[in-house]
Formats: sequence, C-alpha cells, structure tokens
Amino acid sequence: MAVLTSLYSGISGINANGAALSVIGNNIANVNTVGFKSSRASFADVLSQSLSGTSGRTQIGRGAYLSNVSPIFTQGSLESTASGLDIGIDGDGFFQVRDSAGATYYTRAGEFSISRDGFLVNSEGLFVQGYQADASGAITGTIDNIDVSSTSTPPNVTSTVRVTANLDSRVSALNTGFDVNDIADTSHFSTSLTVYDSLGNEHLVTTYFTKVYEDTAGGTGNYWQWNAVSEGAAGDAVMGLGYLQFDQSGALVAEDIADMDVDPTSPTGLNLPDPMSDFDFTGGVAQSQAIAFDFGTGTASGGSGLNGTTQFGSVSSTLYQSQDGYASGSLRSLGFNQEGIISGLYTNGQTRTLGEVVLGIFNNPHGLSKMGKNLYGESYDSGQPIIGAPNGGGRGRLLSNSLELSNVDLAEEFVKLITAQRGFQANSRVITTTDEMLGELVNLKR
Repeated sequence: MAVLTSLYSGISGINANGAALSVIGNNIANVNTVGFKSSRASFADVLSQSLSGTSGRTQIGRGAYLSNVSPIFTQGSLESTASGLDIGIDGDGFFQVRDSAGATYYTRAGEFSISRDGFLVNSEGLFVQGYQADASGAITGTIDNIDVSSTSTPPNVTSTVRVTANLDSRVSALNTGFDVNDIADTSHFSTSLTVYDSLGNEHLVTTYFTKVYEDTAGGTGNYWQWNAVSEGAAGDAVMGLGYLQFDQSGALVAEDIADMDVDPTSPTGLNLPDPMSDFDFTGGVAQSQAIAFDFGTGTASGGSGLNGTTQFGSVSSTLYQSQDGYASGSLRSLGFNQEGIISGLYTNGQTRTLGEVVLGIFNNPHGLSKMGKNLYGESYDSGQPIIGAPNGGGRGRLLSNSLELSNVDLAEEFVKLITAQRGFQANSRVITTTDEMLGELVNLKR
C-alpha cells in the first residue's frame, strides 16, 4: 500500500534532521575551540521506485538520508596572545605532529609548549615536526621532532676590535712614547671596552693614545702610538701596540705601519717598540690571543681616511667601538618568523636557529579523517600530504603570538538549527498524519 511508504519517508526525515542537529550542536559546542573547523551536513534522497516496481513517471521517493558530513576549511580569525610559542596559520596547511608510537596527525591548533625533555609539543603532548638544524644553526632537510633543549651557546673569543675616534691634533708630541707605569704623563687619550678570552671570561682592555711625532715641515705626517693595556699575571701590561699615521688634513693614512714598511723611528729619531698583539689573560685560558685593532681604512689602503679614526683640531673623543666576542649564554626565549624558523634568544644577546616548523597541505583536505582533540588523520580520500616550509608552495605563513580561532559562525548555525528543527517537526507530522489515515482505513470495516 503506497500510503505506508510515507511512514518510512517520515522516519528517514526525522533521522536525517536529527543527525543534522547533532552536527550543528557539535559546531556550537566548539565555538571556542582553537583551530576548530565547522562541519556541514548534506542530505540526499533515497532511491525512488515506481508503484508497479518498474521505473517510470510514477516514481515515489522513499525519504532522505545523511549523505555526507564535510568540514569547512575557511580561515578562522587570528587572536593575539602573550605566549611566543603560540602560532597561527594564515592560509592553507596543517601542523604535522607525531605521538610517541610514531603515528602522524595534522592539526590547525598552534598552542605549543616545551616538554620536560626539551621538545616542542602541542597541548596534547604530541611532538611538533620540523626541519632539523645543525650545530651551526643551518637548516637541514631532515624532518623530525623539534629539539630545543640546547639551552646554552658556547663563548666566542674576541678577534677584532673596531674603534672610531678623533684624536686632538693640538696636543704636543711626547718623544718618550708610552709608559705603562706612568700613564698620566705618557698618554693623551684613552678608551675602554670589554673583550672575551677562549673561555668567555670578560677582560677590560683600555687603549691609550699617545702622539709621538708632529710633522711641522709638511713631510710624512703626524704619528700616534696606541697601546692596549689589560691585567695579566703580573698586573697591568701592554698586550697590543701599534701606530697611526695622519696627513695634514687629519685623515688616516695608515694604521699598520709595519705593513707599510715605514719605520716610525725615522721621523722621530726615537727607539719606539715594534707593533705587537699578544694578549695573555689569566684563568687557564689560551695564551697569546691575537686581537686585531681596526681604526678605519687609511688613504694608503685606498680609503678616504675619514671613515674611522681621524686627527682634527677638536677634543679627543670616542665615537664608536665594538668587538666580536661574547660570553656563553643560556636560553632566554623562543621566537618564530613567518617561514616557521625557530630562533632561540640567549642571555648573551646572541640568537641561534633551532629548527623550522613544517606544514602539510592536501589535494582534498575535506577527505581527512577527524581523530578528535583537534587532530586529523590522512585518508585515501584526502591523498598524501605535501610537506614543506611555510609561506611557500601554497602553504600559509605563520604568525607568532597568535592563535587561529574556531571558524564557527554562530548566526549561521542558529539559522541551521531552526531549519533542522522545523524539518524534524514536519516529518513528525507526516507520521502522525499517515497514522490517522490508516486509522480511517481500519474504520471502514465498522
């Protein structure tokens, strides 16, 4: 009897709309879940058949069923956070994470932290995957758990000191040169900075400048002697020494007199010491540490002589100084850039690359299997992931101190909720109406 079909059609409609209510309820429940992607319920009609059992114009449908529940991978809003380990994906792609058994999953939730063993993990303790970095900080092509347990960096010995200063041309030359035991009377100006030995220990080095020759006849120019003094085993000692030559315009001619084959004793007639660099610090460190002092590029070397130390008629002053050494440092904080590079900032001011987070994209992300806990699993329908660095190859960029929020649109979900409710009610009416008609049929016998 054809009227009986409406009973089963109504039941199918109730089941389908009830399932839709479950999908909508799940979306609303996860409105505050980080990285959550809402789902959409799709219906389809059940295969129809004709009253006579053959296809034709008298086909009657047999109801509806839930044909598919597919995730909607639209971009969620990005929220700023206080944690530098929070990462939001702006664009396509999934973080790749792995459990202790080696199973691989994918997620959009970037709430990361550091495990007790020093690995980058997500909120469920799964290991975040990325390219490894070698000891020098260079990114390799190997993808594995990201280890950020390298909490210290070794020291770097000072090898170069750069000084930019002006030496007062108005001072009188001291023919006696510099005497470490009579600094006040044998130097005109000094500047100090900290250098580092082979163990990263700090040592204060003071450079004293002494004008040793003044050219009054327009000859070879004026000469200054510089002496780098630091504390050694026997007290303060000269560990570095050299000469600076300036022309009549105050420009630096040369800073390495020995290499120019110019003997500073020739214009002065004095027995001045030869240039040297022999820093012997105490504390069981490497001895005879060579430190090159750079005062600028002189005219004899093709420079202007004005980009470094000069000799003008103004008060001696230090304009700039630096050195390339540093002490050992411990890890202070971590940071990410848009390409997923993880950099560690250390207490000695140095930064070091520790790895690079990778992203995976799929030809059909709607085919991914939901695994719960904000995780997706690879399936036959999704295809295999294409793994690579962020911000390239179709993969989105990463934003640190950010989290991607749920893409659930509450207004849209409430409208769907009303529609599903009305559909459920309407199918219930079909069943009650059919029941009343069957009751009338039974009453014919009376």
